[in-house]
Amino acid sequence: MDLIKKIEDLICFRSVTGNIEEIKKCFEYIRSSLDGIGANITIEEFENASPVIYIRNNNEDVQDVLILGHLDVVAAKEEQFLPKIIDGKLYGRGSLDMKSFAIVGLESMRYVIEKGLDVKFGIILSSDEEKGSHSTDAFLERYKNIGAKVVLDNDVGGDIGVIINKCKNPVFVKLKAKGKSCHGSVPWEGLDANEMLIETIRNLRKKYPYFDLNTGKPSNTWVDTMHVATLEGGEVANIVSSYSEALLDFRLVETSSVEDLEENLRNALMEGVEYKIVSSSTPVVMSENEPKILAYKEIAEEILGRKIEFEQIGGATDARLFAQRGAVVIMHSGTGEGMHGDDEYVEIESIYKLSDIQKRYLEYVSKK
Repeated sequence: MDLIKKIEDLICFRSVTGNIEEIKKCFEYIRSSLDGIGANITIEEFENASPVIYIRNNNEDVQDVLILGHLDVVAAKEEQFLPKIIDGKLYGRGSLDMKSFAIVGLESMRYVIEKGLDVKFGIILSSDEEKGSHSTDAFLERYKNIGAKVVLDNDVGGDIGVIINKCKNPVFVKLKAKGKSCHGSVPWEGLDANEMLIETIRNLRKKYPYFDLNTGKPSNTWVDTMHVATLEGGEVANIVSSYSEALLDFRLVETSSVEDLEENLRNALMEGVEYKIVSSSTPVVMSENEPKILAYKEIAEEILGRKIEFEQIGGATDARLFAQRGAVVIMHSGTGEGMHGDDEYVEIESIYKLSDIQKRYLEYVSKK
């Protein structure tokens, strides 16, 4: 079956995070698509996390090359689960993020097995990446000794002409302000929790400047950033709010620590405001001179017929979990736009090119 037809089939599954029934159907489709080639396939289920499918051409814990990805998608209009091709672009929910590249990985598995390449190769596809990747955490807890020399991370969608070598550390912080309610006509008799929260955020802006379409993109985007994800407080128009809370989304570069952030938070807090770190991660930073990445880059440039640049992004990646275990992470995907949007698409040519690059790289590793 053609590569694009398989991607279209996968897009048709309404595998929105949390829709376990559709996710399981999606996994069974993948299992059946690899029937008869001799792949070792397990679908791992967990009590408090969604399923993970693990595919490999061996029975060992440490792989030479591992593909890490996910098959869940964000919610979409019904028509977005009906893929369409217009002017060389494949439209549909998950076309860019990241069902196209999951199928590329599956075709690489078929290629490795059918060609008998001497490379230990595995694929891990989770099903709740869009809401915290708890399934990946549960999987790694079950497979405590799993690891990889190289992780191919195709979940950085956007431009096949770019290899991402740095991802920031996302840190989410909850602020809570407790004030004293009173009638809005006599604010001096109360403590406005909303104002306390706003002032705290204003203090934080001294360390984490505000950027938007009006302020424009900074000349250096590899800086710590903060945005106010949610802001809630007050119930009645004429009553001073006694409680307010906000969720802040920080993205920290590799030279900034969570400890530094906490110090900045403590210094910014107004009296009556407290904070809690909801979640934090680790940045992924790969050297541009890493030999395994340079080998991949050389192959990609040969197939594309042009130079590939290194870039950095503010987003996080599940590949950090393997970087912490010593893996070299190569973050590279096909070209497209509209991730999570109504017009999400991937350029079909880039899918074929990425598939060629991946297979050639696996050939290279098998000969080392």
